[in-house]
Parts: sequence; C-alpha cells; structure tokens
Amino acid sequence: MAYSTFLVFDRSISPMDPLSDVLSLLKLRSYVSGGLDARGDWAVRFGSFDGIKFHAVLRGQCWVSVDGDTTPVKIKEGECFLLVSGRPFFVASNPAAEAIDFRTLVSQAKGDRIVTHNGGGEFLGLGGYCALADGQADLLLNMLPPVIHIRDEPERSTLRWCIERLRQELSEPQPGGGIVAQQLATMVLVEGLRLQLSSGYSDGVGWLFALADKRMRAALNAMHETPGAKWTLKTLAREAAMSRTTFTLRFRKLVGLSPMDYLTRWRMTLAANRLRQSRDSIAEIGLSLGYESEKSFSAAFKRVMHCSPRRYGRRQSTGADEIQERRSRTG
Repeated sequence: MAYSTFLVFDRSISPMDPLSDVLSLLKLRSYVSGGLDARGDWAVRFGSFDGIKFHAVLRGQCWVSVDGDTTPVKIKEGECFLLVSGRPFFVASNPAAEAIDFRTLVSQAKGDRIVTHNGGGEFLGLGGYCALADGQADLLLNMLPPVIHIRDEPERSTLRWCIERLRQELSEPQPGGGIVAQQLATMVLVEGLRLQLSSGYSDGVGWLFALADKRMRAALNAMHETPGAKWTLKTLAREAAMSRTTFTLRFRKLVGLSPMDYLTRWRMTLAANRLRQSRDSIAEIGLSLGYESEKSFSAAFKRVMHCSPRRYGRRQSTGADEIQERRSRTG
C-alpha cells in the first residue's frame, strides 16, 4: 500500500528560502518503494519514472547508470544518489552483469519491503521517489545532471540517521510505520539536496547549484522574497555585491538563464499557483508580481507557460471539477 506525505511550509513560522519555496510550490509528495539486499554479481534494471528517485547505500557498494549515459557512477557505503531525468536506470555490483527487472524481484518477494537477491548479505540499498506537481517539475529538474551523487560527509549525521531509521521502519514494521517512513523519505531528499549544495561539487547547472554560491544565493533570495519588486540587472547585481556585467555572466553560467529570465519564470510559477489556488483576478495577480497592466502580465505568462492565464485558470478549474465529480460518483 502506498502512503504519501506533502511537504508544507508556513511563512508565519519562519522565513522562506529558494529551496523551500520551490519544493513547497511543487507540492512534493514522497514515497518509499523499499530496499534491495543482494550478493555476488548482480544487476537490476528500473523503469522510467516521474519526479525524483533517491537511493541510499547502507552496506557494500554499487554502480548506477542511466539510459543514454555511457559512464556508470560508483556509489559507496554511506552515500546516496538522486535521479532526476525520469529515464530507466541500472543499479549493479558489476556493470557487465546480466540485469533482471526490479518488478520481477518484487513479484517474487511476497510482500516484503526489502527484496532479497542471490541470498543477500553483501549489499543493502534503500530507495524511494518524490512526485512533483504537474506542469511545474521542470523548475526543479531542468538542467540538473541525470545522476546527483551525494558523497559521504562524516560530520553530517542527519542523512545517515534518516536512512537508518528508514531501514528500521521497512524491516521492523511498527504501527504508523508507513507515515513515519514517508516523512523520513522527505527528509532524505531535502538533506541530500543540502549536502549537494554544501559539498562544493560543481557538476551541474541550474538554480539549485547556484544556491551554493554565496553571491548568487543573495540575488536568488531577493527575487524569491519580493518577486513583485521592480528588479533590474543593476539592483540584482547590487544584492550580489557585484558589477552588473560580472553578475550577469556568472548568473547565466551557474543558473543556465539570465537573471531577468529566471525572475520571469519564478513570477510565472507563482502566478500559476495562485491561478490554481486562489480567486484573485488576473489583473490582481499581475500587479502583485510587478506588472503594471494585465496585458503585459498575460503576454509574459503566455510566453513562459504556453497558454494565456485565463485559459490556464479555466483548465485547472475544469480538472478540479472532474476530480470532484469522480469522487462523488465513487462515494
């Protein structure tokens, strides 16, 4: 049985940051899929997926490779990896070993959450995934590498504690264990992203990696805190304590977008969320996000979201009505 948990933030409790902002708007739902206990030469193939997959190695080591990428990544005991491309992937003790489909192993496991392969005992890995809100996932996933390797950080015990607790919940079921496991899965994802940001590894492009840069983080924080301000390249560069030219070049290099393009995308993400969740008019939403007219806001929205805000709002309303109708028919 699948359980999920939503990641919810309350601005009245503490100030937000870009990572919390994005995860909150994406309506993150985390699931625990189980674990793999293996021995000898083995390889397991996993199918395509939506959202983010995460795996943690508790014992032994493995290689992970994603379809379309030629170089496997070695994951050691105590390390994790995140997968964001949605493509099928392999996890193996030996990349040359013949792979078996993970669904085949699950069908033979008779309901066990930790699946045993070849007798087990040498390798133990736990996995799960996080689903994201439809239509907004690219804000988090766009331009990230297909495999994000979270290396072992001996001084950071939170991730290891979460993973160990996750193992206990799966191998020693307790009342309420499903809910506890989902909360732990969310913590594993967030802690893994935090470690990636603090590790200093620059193996990706996107706003997530830009957060590791102190000056870029200052500019991103400013945009997220007051998206409706009349930002210009000059005022954003001032937040980063850089010249306008240097700031623009570095921002594009790290984020993959110009500062103003990123600001527009963030504003449209906020607008889309309000069109789904509130009764605010299009003009009110546009004004709050720094647009002086409904026409200029609608043009920007259509350029980013590929449909007008009015049509987007109707589509979301129709979808909600259909869901409600299905629920009423099923009681």
